[in-house]
Amino acid sequence: MTNYPSPLSNTPSLTDETTLRSAIDCLSEHVPLEMTGDYRTQDLFEILLRAASCRDSLEHTVRQLEGAPSGNGVRYHLDKLNDMATVEQQLNRALQSRIPPKIAKHSQRLAIDLHLIPYYGTPTEAEAPYIYRSQAKAGTTTFFAYATVYVICRNKRVTLGIHAVHRQVLNVNYIGTLF
Repeated sequence: MTNYPSPLSNTPSLTDETTLRSAIDCLSEHVPLEMTGDYRTQDLFEILLRAASCRDSLEHTVRQLEGAPSGNGVRYHLDKLNDMATVEQQLNRALQSRIPPKIAKHSQRLAIDLHLIPYYGTPTEAEAPYIYRSQAKAGTTTFFAYATVYVICRNKRVTLGIHAVHRQVLNVNYIGTLF
């Protein structure tokens, strides 16, 4: 677990690096992944988190990091995560393991959002059940869809769960799958 400076410290209580390390520790704890070669699971998670936080491509991110595996090497290991339901459960356990005590101890109002990520191309057999059709946006009517449930505490959003939306599930039905 990451140690944070005391409230009287001159250093910030949370830096980009401590946030990254904390996220990598949490993912490593909850998402087991067998790695081959000289790379560790933590290396893979660092690449993914850096790419996501910078809204960058995997290829560009691995080129920026010294000693990182190739983009194909990263994809090889990601392909091992082929059971969507299991990965979703692992990620939700990771999110819920870090819920602040103030939120966990009290009743909260929840908010649920549906997020649509534009999808272009022909889906594979594994992707097809998760291709969601909706109104045209960004030049397509097909999307990957996921729902999030969260609370807002002191103007901070705390995500409690995430769920990949299956194309045949009505919006009301996925609410129960978030916990």
